[in-house]
Amino acid sequence: MPDLELLKSCDRQSPGVGSYPDLFIPAPATDPLDRPTERGIVGHFRDVTERQPAELQLQDQAALLDQVQDAIIIRDLSDRVVFWNRSAERIYGWPSAEAVGRDITELLAGGDSPDFVEASLKLATRGEWSGELHQVTRDGREIIVESRWKLMSDPVGQPKAVLITNTDVTEKKRLEQQFLRTQRMESIGRLASGIAHDLNNVLSPILMAIHMLQQKYVDPESQCWLETLRLNAERGGQMVTQVLSFARGGPASRTPIQPRHLVREIVELMRITFPKSVQIKLSLPQDLWCVSGDATHLHQVLMNLCVNANEAMPDGGRLTIEAKNAILDASAPGLPVVPRPGPYVLITVADTGVGISASIIDKIFAPFFTTKRQGKSTGLGLSTVLGIVKKHEGFVEVSSEVGAGTEFRVYLPALATSRAADSAEPPDELPAGHGELILVADDETAIRQICKETLESSGYRALVARDGTEAASLFNIHRSEVSAVLLNKNMPVMDGPAVVPILRQIDPGVKIILTSGQVDHNLLTETERLGITHVLPKPYSAGRLLKALAAVLQASPQESPKAEARGAGSPRSM
Repeated sequence: MPDLELLKSCDRQSPGVGSYPDLFIPAPATDPLDRPTERGIVGHFRDVTERQPAELQLQDQAALLDQVQDAIIIRDLSDRVVFWNRSAERIYGWPSAEAVGRDITELLAGGDSPDFVEASLKLATRGEWSGELHQVTRDGREIIVESRWKLMSDPVGQPKAVLITNTDVTEKKRLEQQFLRTQRMESIGRLASGIAHDLNNVLSPILMAIHMLQQKYVDPESQCWLETLRLNAERGGQMVTQVLSFARGGPASRTPIQPRHLVREIVELMRITFPKSVQIKLSLPQDLWCVSGDATHLHQVLMNLCVNANEAMPDGGRLTIEAKNAILDASAPGLPVVPRPGPYVLITVADTGVGISASIIDKIFAPFFTTKRQGKSTGLGLSTVLGIVKKHEGFVEVSSEVGAGTEFRVYLPALATSRAADSAEPPDELPAGHGELILVADDETAIRQICKETLESSGYRALVARDGTEAASLFNIHRSEVSAVLLNKNMPVMDGPAVVPILRQIDPGVKIILTSGQVDHNLLTETERLGITHVLPKPYSAGRLLKALAAVLQASPQESPKAEARGAGSPRSM
């Protein structure tokens, strides 16, 4: 065994790398002729003591790269992948064994993309690049990544590879878009509120002037034209309410509605505005049931569907509007789960236009989704339709075939009664005054003048003020005569709520009607705190003004605040 001891001795000495001599270890052997011979083992030994820590360090670094959430990719100068960590596998769906060696542009972009080419040019110039890229995963899903590229060089400074770090920001971008849309809706709400205030100040004197003209011109022809003006001014106020309701949300007022009248009104409007190449076919039964809803909102539903149908037929076609009664139960064939089994009114709007492809038909009701080019649509038409119908406890179905047209079916719960309330004001005699003095404070000149004329023609006396300061001064002078104050909420110098305590200090029992173009929950809460018994939303007609005055003059100071006229008590009515 001396040879083995020699081997052990050499191993214990452990000289440097490459310093082991070749060892010859003799061993006795016997050849076939039984002649003694010598056989041995030749071995080469190298010291790797210093190399092992470096290899372990590389393994640790590779393990760390597999732990990070970002995709770490290394590609050579020919765009071939040479490294692909586990996060890259998770984000893109390609395992490392399949990704390494592939062309990165074909792997992630389906070929050279303009963004990739531009990034490569900047990388060659600057040695690094960062930005957003739209890429594709293994299953065809589009993602957005924040990508950072760094040009790697060899020891002599020559470029040899590109280190890429990609962060998947698809969900982050989706949330940002959602946040921006929410901000946009808030901006629309603020804009709509401002527009509503101005429009209501315009419509109020129009409505009261119509009343004055109806008293002056009593011939049938003049009465007919003035009634048309009154109805359209009322509809304008309702449309402003609708804009606010869409922008800010909130419940809509409900009244019994006969859909037959609503559909006919829409058809008459379409026959005037749509091109002659669009044929309109109407089918309405006489025994159509009534529904409970907001006429202006349902008007918008039908209008949006008809406008979409018209745009789907650029070369003309046939637009069919049909309404009928329907009894639905939980097992109605061809329908999803019926929200509320029972009687429904089904309104169908069908066209013979270009149709909707199956790939996007499930997206058409999403807010801001549109297939039209930028600037031609907000993408809110069908989402508005769905939102209004859902608020009316109904639902919408759609079927379409490319090149064969589209059919929308709107289901609205029907009422048990077949009679609908008339939206026009009842023709009863309006209350008149008996010489009471009314102080009118409003910053709009037209409203002050027409209110004064209306009150004086109806048996009242009137004082007018341009703002809260002037109103307080006039009230202090005529406090023993003033029976009620018509006070606008928003005025310069001093607004309505600010002047109320001053009026109360002069006369604790003063009766006040607060007028406003924006009646919401906050305003009603404030009027309750101030002890104001009546709120009159703008635009108001002469009839609503006179009725509100009669009510407040007869009311006791202890009555709780309420909103007069349309939308009374609704926190979102205007």
